Amino acid sequence: MWKQVPRNLAELSGCGVLAYSRYGNGFSQPLAEARPVTYMHDEADALTEVLDAFEIGSAVLVGHSDGASIALIYAGENGARVSGIVAEAPHTFVEDLSVRGIAQAKKDYEAGALRERLRRYHADPDRTFYGWNDIWLSQPFRAWNIGASVRKITAPVLLIQGMNDEYGSRAQLEAVRSDAQRARVDALHLAACGHAPHRDRADLVLPAIAAFARSVAARVSDEP
Repeated sequence: MWKQVPRNLAELSGCGVLAYSRYGNGFSQPLAEARPVTYMHDEADALTEVLDAFEIGSAVLVGHSDGASIALIYAGENGARVSGIVAEAPHTFVEDLSVRGIAQAKKDYEAGALRERLRRYHADPDRTFYGWNDIWLSQPFRAWNIGASVRKITAPVLLIQGMNDEYGSRAQLEAVRSDAQRARVDALHLAACGHAPHRDRADLVLPAIAAFARSVAARVSDEP
């Protein structure tokens, strides 16, 4: 669903870009079980294997929504392998706004149109959708929070969020700012923008990510 974004980021930044679909998403192995509350932490653990497989020693992690949360978790727990984080529409705790938006997504999916759109991008859209939707709407998930990992982050962070994001408010970014006391944290909060800034405001978002990646790469290359 990122479409040309990885290619465009590679061209704008001059950096190599690896894009992958995590377990249960896209055309990776379909989800075989219900997602546990820890599923984003589990995917952060799996990211080590992805980086190892491609012999990537240090990375700028770029993630959107759940992917942004996974990037933040990984950076906090594996700081030596992360030179920077771009977290687009991240979730750090569960807001009532998020739950309402996800409940509405369930209605949209079951009405049919959203299911048909997702069929183009996922091998098993029902397992992908309900795997995400069910856990987010469950009562145990209301206590989910990644502050403990964010507090360990030392690499620079770029936060990006739309002012019209139906799944999260500016409080998500403020939580990262408050917790990531050991890191430089910059934020881009965009008007006329929903949950997917890389799509809604690509004119601003892609150059911002590319500039961040270039600055991080320059800093890393200057280190002894």
